[in-house]
Amino acid sequence: MSYVDEVLELVKKKNASEPEFLQAVEEVLNSLRPVIEKNEEKYRKEALLERLTEPERQIKFRVPWVDDKGQVQVNTGYRVQFNSAIGPYKGGLRLHPSVNTGIIKFLGFEQIFKNSLTGLPIGGGKGGADFDPKGKSDREVMAFCQSFMTELCKYIGADTDVPAGDIGTGAREIGFMYGQYKRIKGLYEGVLTGKGLSYGGSLARTEATGYGLLYLTDEMLKANGKDIKGKTIAVSGAGNVAIYAIQKAQQLGAKPVTCSDSTGWIYDPEGIDVALLKEIKEVKRARLTEYAAARKSAEYHEGRSAQGAGSGVWSVKCDIALPCATQNELDIEDAKALVANGCFAVAEGANMPTTLEATKYLQENKILFAPGKAANAGGVATSALEMSQNSERLSWTFEEVDSKLQNIMVNIFRNLDDAAKRYGVEGDYVAGANIAGFEKVVNAMEAQGIV
Repeated sequence: MSYVDEVLELVKKKNASEPEFLQAVEEVLNSLRPVIEKNEEKYRKEALLERLTEPERQIKFRVPWVDDKGQVQVNTGYRVQFNSAIGPYKGGLRLHPSVNTGIIKFLGFEQIFKNSLTGLPIGGGKGGADFDPKGKSDREVMAFCQSFMTELCKYIGADTDVPAGDIGTGAREIGFMYGQYKRIKGLYEGVLTGKGLSYGGSLARTEATGYGLLYLTDEMLKANGKDIKGKTIAVSGAGNVAIYAIQKAQQLGAKPVTCSDSTGWIYDPEGIDVALLKEIKEVKRARLTEYAAARKSAEYHEGRSAQGAGSGVWSVKCDIALPCATQNELDIEDAKALVANGCFAVAEGANMPTTLEATKYLQENKILFAPGKAANAGGVATSALEMSQNSERLSWTFEEVDSKLQNIMVNIFRNLDDAAKRYGVEGDYVAGANIAGFEKVVNAMEAQGIV
């Protein structure tokens, strides 16, 4: 049995109840086979893959808080510090009812390679809680965030572990958490990223993941003799990533025609109105039904963006698909619908939004496919740029940050393209991203001994 198969069997045995984590490990290790096989005995002796797939530290804790009715609520908080070989742990805090150990581990594992790909000195970590900020008052969110940070602050720091935002954790939540950290620790340091501009945040951070997604997509198309101008784009999601992906796509001359939230989706053949979408989602925190009510050209459809059978946003005829909502939202039936409708490129704006089966189908049908660990790395890259600004006690202009972001995303594509070519899998950008990310992490791990 090969070393990769041995480790996959071991990981499945140890983490049988964590399907998302197993999916992430399987995808990464399978695509790393050509690299592992070249160094099989050495890596086996060093238990390199066992160390790579086992987090350095997992923290799980109780988060009690009091709601507006005076009732005590209890949530579970998590932080998985996965790998610090190339820098302090870095990764977001997800606040969503679906959060559990397996999801946090899958996200943390992906983060190792994503962070490595940015070329910046940041390791992989992830955290969060099974708390839902939707429908909660500002005071309730503050009560939760303060309780959450009271425990989390024991394990993080500007040179140890620097969390950021993620699903459910925006500027409001980061502000409450930062205030509590400072209150307990008595330190004014860059311990969180995604902060407000008045207290150490970075310009362009809000836009970074969506903008970065389009910078990489544009570079991928150019490398394959295609132009993004005039192309129709299907986008899922209506959060931070989706909104700014839509905005940058329009700036590059493309026409995004869809977006979605947890209750339904919009098709707007005239192109999504970004200003209206921002008003509904960022200001009113409302549902997409309000978009359709305010814009005659838009059609609203009930139901989640992806329900199989090529439904939802993926049923719309498009040239490029950008899944920007959540994990496993684009399944095999959706992939078949995209191929049948003439889509030629898919770039992941969310973390692992495409199932393994769908990814394989898209690649077999020669669809250009950019995996999330590369395509959505703009957010964490700009978080690392925020860390740099905090360390220097400086703020860079929007243009400076945006220019650095664009360079990082272009370099990510070039590095993964190069890695794929070096190992004889040209055009397989999933393998290329995993190999390029893996090489840097492994070099650092080997240099630091058995730790």
